[in-house]
Amino acid sequence: MDEIRNPTPREAFELLVAGNQRFVAGVPEHPNQDAARRTEIAPGQQPFAVLFGCSDSRLAAEIIFDRGLGDLFVVRTAGHVMGAEVLGSIEYGVDVLGCPLVVVLGHDSCGAVGAACAALEDGTVPAGYIRDVVERVTPSVLAARAAGRVEPQEILAEHVRHTVDLLLDRSRVLAEKVAAGDTAVVGLCYRLTDGSAQLVASRGFDTQASALS
Repeated sequence: MDEIRNPTPREAFELLVAGNQRFVAGVPEHPNQDAARRTEIAPGQQPFAVLFGCSDSRLAAEIIFDRGLGDLFVVRTAGHVMGAEVLGSIEYGVDVLGCPLVVVLGHDSCGAVGAACAALEDGTVPAGYIRDVVERVTPSVLAARAAGRVEPQEILAEHVRHTVDLLLDRSRVLAEKVAAGDTAVVGLCYRLTDGSAQLVASRGFDTQASALS
């Protein structure tokens, strides 16, 4: 498999597209997962994408995009909700490591999104800090419903788009990188049953495809 050194935002996106297509087709190549790669990157890392996704155990980034060691700088929280630590981690990936692509990855049957919907419908609110996660997802659910989007997949897509916008609103570093054309931000919705990732948002370059597979 051909590797691209210092990829552009679009080239980085296309690397993810190709990897997800292999995963969906059941023909993964498992690149950069051997001892030689481990030795190569021990002195330092140069990932080509920041992957900010949900912590769900079914959403292992290197597997679903068929990548390996040193390829992805991964940040994960339940419901891909963000705080200062998340923003700082993403800025590190972009500003220090030079990643040309940031991916927000959501998925269907997301527990955080489902809990936010339940809280609005019947007032069921989880205890402890889980409540904080649900409260951060709730604005996305409200926005989806206000726009007439009530199906679970529509609500998920709205939450991913909302997260993309929040990243750019809250991080001046990321917004400036996108404005300069150095970095792009995309939002993807992953389908658990078939392993495909659908593009629902992009900032920094125009994309023709609506799905990765």
